[in-house]
Amino acid sequence: MPSTAIKSIVVVCSLLFASANWALTDATDPIDPRQACEKISNKLSSVSFNECHTLQLQPTGHQSVNGFPILQREYPPLPSKRPRGRVLLIGGTHGDELSSISVVFKWMHTLEKHHSGLFHWRVVPLLNPDGALIKQHSRNNANGVDLNRNFLTPGKEGSALAYWINRTKRNKRRYPGDKPLSEPESRWLKQEIDQFRPDVIIAVHAPFRLVDYDAPNRDNAPERIGNLYKNLMGTYPGSLGNYAGIHLGIPVITMELPHAGIMPKPKQVSRLWTDLVRWLIDNVDNTDRPNPVYTVVAGQGFPPRPQSRPPVGPTPYSIPQ
Repeated sequence: MPSTAIKSIVVVCSLLFASANWALTDATDPIDPRQACEKISNKLSSVSFNECHTLQLQPTGHQSVNGFPILQREYPPLPSKRPRGRVLLIGGTHGDELSSISVVFKWMHTLEKHHSGLFHWRVVPLLNPDGALIKQHSRNNANGVDLNRNFLTPGKEGSALAYWINRTKRNKRRYPGDKPLSEPESRWLKQEIDQFRPDVIIAVHAPFRLVDYDAPNRDNAPERIGNLYKNLMGTYPGSLGNYAGIHLGIPVITMELPHAGIMPKPKQVSRLWTDLVRWLIDNVDNTDRPNPVYTVVAGQGFPPRPQSRPPVGPTPYSIPQ
């Protein structure tokens, strides 16, 4: 065999080995928050590395299918001030709705400056990193599952899959998985809901330009949040709104931004946040309950005691000026 051919074979084998070694390292080495922020900022032009890294996002201890950490930022109760309630804020459930990730990052920086302890926040800016951070971003996760169809549908075992087959005609974008909670991302979210016991869940999506509301009583659904107007779409088997909003009785506000790939203007981002907080103040208040949800001194007695539900209908509070 000519020496040039031998050299070519050696080079090819070396490249194959290096490629396999890189894939193994990429799959097994844990990604720390700094590396995660590098990947997020490389994908999202509206979120810089510093904008992500200075938030000091914390690993939840759970990962996506491909091993990307699910990161979270908590804005806890402040000393000697009992919050009105707990709020779970989620972005990036669908990986092709990039604006939903960016907007949550902007709101987190607002909380960095103005967290007053009025509410106890947990914020997950990117639930589906495998779908969002690949070159050709995808609605679904790495297993091809729509995370917003992968939750339990109590009383109707398997109905999400039946709905997918019979009603969506096996639309791949809405594949619910072969069974509820088959995916690590949705399993983590269920566990987070069980442990944190939010009084309200806010899920940011795009691009239908509306605000939806799932709860046993929809009378106090937001009429408008920023430039998003109320449109009660109904619930789908396997969706977060169906599981948490209807079955668990935790109000779920779904904010559908106007565009999946275009950020709202800064004034619109600010208005969305202001109107959202206004609705929370008008509808969530556990501070006067006889069995308080929170201890007075922050950091003592957590996790919180069993939650009391938000009152039905508006309360006479307005946003502080």
